[in-house]
Amino acid sequence: MQNFRSWVTGFARIGEKRELKKALESYWKNESHFESVKETADELKLRHWNYQKDASIDAVSVNDFSLYDQTLDTIVMLGLEPDRFRDISDKEARYFAMARGDESHTAMEMTKWFNTNYHYIVPELRSGMKGCVDISKIIEEYEEAKVVGVTPKVNLIGPLTFLANGRRMDSHDADAVTLFSEILPLYEEIIEEIGKLDDTVVVQMEEPILVTDRAADLLLLVKEAYTRLASVCDNVDLCVVTYFGHAKEAAAQLVQTPIAAIGLDFVHGPQNMDVLELVAQSGKHLIAGVIDGRNIWVSDIDEKVALLEKIAQIIAKERVVPSTSCSLLHVPYTLAYEEKMDAQIKSWLAFGLEKLQELHLVSKIFFDGAASLDADEALGFARNREAVKERKVSQKIHDAAVQKRMESVAKLSHKRIPFKERIVKQHERFNYPPLCTTTIGSFPQTPEVRSVRRDYKQGTISEETYIEKMKGFIADCVRFQEEIGLEVLVHGEFERNDMVEYFGEQLKGVAFSENGWVQSYGSRCVKPPIIYGDVSRPAPMTIYWSTYAQSLTKRPMKGMLTGPVTILNWSFVRDDQPRSETCYQIALAIRDEVDDLQKAGIKMIQVDEAAFKEGYPLRISDRAAYEQFALESFWIATGIAEIDTQIHTHMCYSDFNDIIDTIEAMDADVISIETARSGNTLLKVFKEHGYEKEVGPGVYDIHSPRIPSVGEIEQQIESLLEVLPARQLWINPDCGLKTRRWEEVKPSLAHMVEATQNIRARLG
Repeated sequence: MQNFRSWVTGFARIGEKRELKKALESYWKNESHFESVKETADELKLRHWNYQKDASIDAVSVNDFSLYDQTLDTIVMLGLEPDRFRDISDKEARYFAMARGDESHTAMEMTKWFNTNYHYIVPELRSGMKGCVDISKIIEEYEEAKVVGVTPKVNLIGPLTFLANGRRMDSHDADAVTLFSEILPLYEEIIEEIGKLDDTVVVQMEEPILVTDRAADLLLLVKEAYTRLASVCDNVDLCVVTYFGHAKEAAAQLVQTPIAAIGLDFVHGPQNMDVLELVAQSGKHLIAGVIDGRNIWVSDIDEKVALLEKIAQIIAKERVVPSTSCSLLHVPYTLAYEEKMDAQIKSWLAFGLEKLQELHLVSKIFFDGAASLDADEALGFARNREAVKERKVSQKIHDAAVQKRMESVAKLSHKRIPFKERIVKQHERFNYPPLCTTTIGSFPQTPEVRSVRRDYKQGTISEETYIEKMKGFIADCVRFQEEIGLEVLVHGEFERNDMVEYFGEQLKGVAFSENGWVQSYGSRCVKPPIIYGDVSRPAPMTIYWSTYAQSLTKRPMKGMLTGPVTILNWSFVRDDQPRSETCYQIALAIRDEVDDLQKAGIKMIQVDEAAFKEGYPLRISDRAAYEQFALESFWIATGIAEIDTQIHTHMCYSDFNDIIDTIEAMDADVISIETARSGNTLLKVFKEHGYEKEVGPGVYDIHSPRIPSVGEIEQQIESLLEVLPARQLWINPDCGLKTRRWEEVKPSLAHMVEATQNIRARLG
């Protein structure tokens, strides 16, 4: 393999001003043609390649760009589209139907990419599937990249990760990895086709599954897969890249195969230092992930160079390739548009483009020494040193009052009185029926809603006007919910741009970017808060809107809060203290809000922990510490609730098999979960565990624009009743409705209520 001096695992794709998001959503609304989406995509790919070229990055990816999701692209490339979509002849229509569904097709399941907030489409696999390889996307991008003048490497999701992340549809008990012998020949065909692209082609096989505990079960397949794949073409340099943790077990197998290089994450997997001797003995190149691709704090370049020098004591320097720890998909694009951010805090940050510059500096100093830097590079290096030094001593970070209050954390981290006693009092207070209907919280964020928020933030309308407009949105929302017969209402969250950002903006110790968008799935983007210092709540955050909404109805109005663990996991978190300490600080702030709500008469309070599972370490051995502080944080936040205050929580797409004990230990009175794309499979975990608290499994998929019929929802409810009794079940959509349009929401919710009433009538 050629001696690369810098390597970027992958780049973001939504666009630094969310250009792809806007093009996709215009196309989905039939306001433009697919050609406009393709034009935007081509423009972004070209721009991103040039950004990396201008930063002197040697190895630049192709096939890391996607119109929706890279795993979905892999399904298409392998020709493994589920049969239920084969009736759609148009290729683009079929692609987006798999991702989002349409009038005749439910979308494929979607879940989190390891322990990140990015979602991927879950492959639907079965024995006997006849794949049909199509690498036309790769060929097109490879040729386009060469014209730009970059050295393209082809990114592929590796076969083991693809299978481990898939689901066997022909057997509930069999693991999709058992289809290895059927899938690997398709990958061999792909490598053979890629080999025709050039005299020498570098292929990056992404295998993050190898940093999880599953690696131990996959070792024989690791060796077979990469012995076979690396032997397909002499002119293909196969590089197996892992990230998000250590890959010690797999590395011992990979070095025995004829691959050209192995990629290891030294930011989130420092234990990878233990396998350097094996890599050195194998003579392979090491792609050394030293620039953090998951967080936004400026790198300590001196420290990164020292780490590389330590690696080079074991592996010859010419075989070490400095790299990002993972794809830059997980961080915002650039600080260039951040004009309002505090200058000092901004100096502590590095987004995607800034990380390219960091990687370039680290690489140049590592290989050529600091004396080789030109004037601009030397200035950048000096600024880096100053920012690192300044951040360590800044008075912005520490708050004596927060530190004093933290002394009480141990006393507050206890559970409430037993559930069986609480639930009796709650039923007496609220008197809600079996199969009680509600929603998860948010309602459509229409252009009008966003415009009012934007105008208020920019100062073009007064606070009085803003409040009256928001009250109008809330009143309309409450009226609609009453009209269709929902039994527990929400205020709609029109004042909130994002479930984490809204709270972060009101917490001390948290900063925000103007344009720090990160892709979550498809066209959906989030702008994570930046937790830079000690966190506290200066004033109530939700009381005004919740009490106003409750004044409009006699039905229960849920207070809507985001939980401390989710705020932590969906933020960029300071790295100068344990994450647990930051989580406890956030929990104290949410605790104050819970108390204020119940004192104001809001006695049904939803503390969403959508990202609870997401924060789990990928290794079981590391999970106990996370579970302890995550549980304690939830208890701190909710433990102040009175006996007749009902605590709800919500969790996003997750496999709950391995954490059902922890979910029970959270001790929420009602948990709502996303199950619409997976039937009652997730709910069975609760049944098998003997879960006694109340559960709201989503009965329709809000990530798809399709409107479910009454009959469909009835079938879904009936399938739920096969698992849990009606008294234990709530009926709700599977997530918030902010991304949907009113013309989709109104009939969908009306159908949900009608279906519930029909089922109740049958049950008597």
